[in-house]
Amino acid sequence: MKKSAGFSLIEIMVVMVIIGMLAGIVGPKVLNSASKAKGQKVLADFSNIETALKLYKLDNYLYPSTGQGLEALISKTDVDPVPKNFKKGGYMERLPKDPWGEKYIYISPGDHGAFDIYTLGADAAQGGEDEAADLGNWEEDGE
Repeated sequence: MKKSAGFSLIEIMVVMVIIGMLAGIVGPKVLNSASKAKGQKVLADFSNIETALKLYKLDNYLYPSTGQGLEALISKTDVDPVPKNFKKGGYMERLPKDPWGEKYIYISPGDHGAFDIYTLGADAAQGGEDEAADLGNWEEDGE
């Protein structure tokens, strides 16, 4: 009797069970890390935008208005109050988007300080939990 080369069904099933167990253990940790990374990106973006806003205020004595928006950090605006000492080249190269591809929302004066910057999270709607939670620059831990 000639023995054929290859894997038996039992061997293949054992490998599949091992792969399934590894995916069950590693998968949730990787997904949780991705969620944390998005939160960290939001906090880093807030810090960069806040720095640019402070530089804008040093030159122009006021923060951009809500009507001028964050775009006032990129190019000189014609919306009142028109900046008198706008820095050549702007205060940021480009405006970052949140991890879900949406623009950050800017309000000045803000409800929580001189200005508020926030994102509506993954669902792009007010409220929500986990990745759909709203994150604002007034939250110290970003949660």
